[in-house]
Amino acid sequence: MSLLIAKRLAALVATLFATSLVVFLVMAVLPGDPATIILGIGAQEDTLAALRHQLGLDLPLLQQYLRWVGGLLTGDLGTSYTYSRPVSELIGQRVMVSLPLAVFAIVLSTAIAIPCGVLAAARHNGPADIGVSTAAQIGIAIPNFWFAMLLILFFAIRLGWFPAGGFPGWDEGASAALGALVLPAVALALPQAAILTRVTRSAVLEVLGEDHVRTARAKGLTRGAALRRHAVRNALIPVVTIMGLQFSFLLAGTIVIENVFYLPGLGRLLFQAIAQRDLIVVQSLVVLLAGAVVIVNFIVDLAYLAIDPRLRRAVGG
Repeated sequence: MSLLIAKRLAALVATLFATSLVVFLVMAVLPGDPATIILGIGAQEDTLAALRHQLGLDLPLLQQYLRWVGGLLTGDLGTSYTYSRPVSELIGQRVMVSLPLAVFAIVLSTAIAIPCGVLAAARHNGPADIGVSTAAQIGIAIPNFWFAMLLILFFAIRLGWFPAGGFPGWDEGASAALGALVLPAVALALPQAAILTRVTRSAVLEVLGEDHVRTARAKGLTRGAALRRHAVRNALIPVVTIMGLQFSFLLAGTIVIENVFYLPGLGRLLFQAIAQRDLIVVQSLVVLLAGAVVIVNFIVDLAYLAIDPRLRRAVGG
């Protein structure tokens, strides 16, 4: 078990190193000069040169990379060119929006998808299965930003139950902050729930057709009992895999929804940093988000061991 965890940790470190190198090289070859963006196209060349020296942009690429990675390892992510504030401070503020939003959305998605997927598998080819499958197909086909606009029109503008956008901050109270995240979380959760529902349905149907379930039924176990005791738990591995991928997406890929609802999250910060050519923010954000994806995958691997005793025996052997 410890050897498996050590291998996963080594893979995590190697992935982060490769990601940091690729991100740095990509940002280095992109056209555009941060100093020109900061000072404007009318700035004098000596002023631009002084700013490049201040930002360390005139150093050799290898030295820039080592300087940046050293800052990542020590927690010093540098200073934003645009905001003139430490990048770690910017990310710390924005993650307090994106992380609760991602958790809210994945909990809501799971609460919808797993019961619906199990119901569809238990009533295979019946009205419930057809209804759930149709709803899931519609949820996959419709973009989440379209859901977001419908939610704003109905629940924010027409009914006035929730704010149409913005984030008051946690200092204003948990109820106000969570209220501002309800509609974005629903807009993110519905398409993800549709995908997870289909995966759950397929996984449960596959397990229901396996020999050990048929044997349990032949010994007198009812279909409902076989579903609860054998099918659902054994079907969780692909479901947990998709949940891990979805959480990574919800944490790192919510640029559109955060812009629709005007939320000051990581996705919106990344979008603004790219538009403003704020290289240090883009580099640090991408590496940290990649690290979050790798860590989530590591947690999913550990969840496999908790779910499936066959994997624990294989690892122990």
